[in-house]
Amino acid sequence: MRRTVFNEDHEAFRETIRAFIAAEVVPVYDEWFAAGQAPRDFYLKLGELGIFGIEVDEEYGGAGIDSHKYEAVIYEETARAGVSFGGSGVHTLLGLPYIKMLATDEQKKRWLPKFASGEEMWALAMTEPGTGSDVAGMKTTAKLSEDGTHYVLNGAKTFITGGVHADRVIVCARTAAPREDDRRFGISLFAVDTKSEGYSVGRKLDKLGLKVSDTAELAFVDVKVPVEDLMGEENKGFGYLGTNLASERWGIAFGAYAQAAAAVRFAKEYVQDRTVFGKTVASFQNTKFELAACQAEVDAAQAVADRALEALDAGELTAAEAASAKLFCTEVAHRVIDRCLQLHGGYGFMNEYPIARLYADNRVNRIYGGTSEVMKSIIAKSMGL
Repeated sequence: MRRTVFNEDHEAFRETIRAFIAAEVVPVYDEWFAAGQAPRDFYLKLGELGIFGIEVDEEYGGAGIDSHKYEAVIYEETARAGVSFGGSGVHTLLGLPYIKMLATDEQKKRWLPKFASGEEMWALAMTEPGTGSDVAGMKTTAKLSEDGTHYVLNGAKTFITGGVHADRVIVCARTAAPREDDRRFGISLFAVDTKSEGYSVGRKLDKLGLKVSDTAELAFVDVKVPVEDLMGEENKGFGYLGTNLASERWGIAFGAYAQAAAAVRFAKEYVQDRTVFGKTVASFQNTKFELAACQAEVDAAQAVADRALEALDAGELTAAEAASAKLFCTEVAHRVIDRCLQLHGGYGFMNEYPIARLYADNRVNRIYGGTSEVMKSIIAKSMGL
């Protein structure tokens, strides 16, 4: 399909990323898969390549490009190769927007140079055991010390992507009790140094998919957080969390579209090589019809993902549009990847084939960043229902 979303600079970046993946990721990816995470020094390589600094201002060592299109290229190229960059996606997609939106000049000087280089990896700790999507129900607390120099953090978080390797984690905690008329009041955000005393990483969670992305439980026991590490204003954290949801949901939508496109590519290559009953699987009419139907769905998902990308870069992507893009693209990916695995037959169930890993990785897209049911609620509300 003809696309207008990328220009020559993006395509040159694509060639760089494709070559990097072929040289630095594909040869060792099976080792990462078995280990359940990418090695920490890989993130330094991403920093050297400039990936973490694309949207960081030049004064802090970045490229100062205010666009998500380079991220989109990375989504497409990692999916195309059947690999991932570990837990680094949350570093840029979740960590950076909060720093850019909330950090003071002093905080940016402290944080952004190491953010861009990969020396300091960031994660976001929002979800707690037992609360799930109910962020306002969180129990983690941060109490200001009597001398006013620091907060004392206590509580636990779970499902924290990038949590094993993170050097700083944006922790959401209660600094005040909820109000009777506003249970969202009283939440604050802190950039917590993971080397702090009382901070601990619990289990590295054993997930169905996304095996190379480290996901962990975190615990805080009387962790001292300097007041200089409060992000934004006290008690206004819930509002800050909401402002970044559109870009997060765009990222999930675009990643899901890229996975669906990759699945069609994997299936097409497989059926052209695989022979049954004396002829290739690709020569059967059912195969042609299945792949044609999948390609049509991918084309539609690409258009939706591209439109959301343009709106995001223009600062115009609404909550309802982001929800619609996420719902559509993740549901398309679910259908397409399932059908493409079917075309692989028994081999599609083997983890040595990228379609099997893709099938497992894709399942969480309809859960995290807001479930499909939550997306439908947001869309319905925007319709006046």
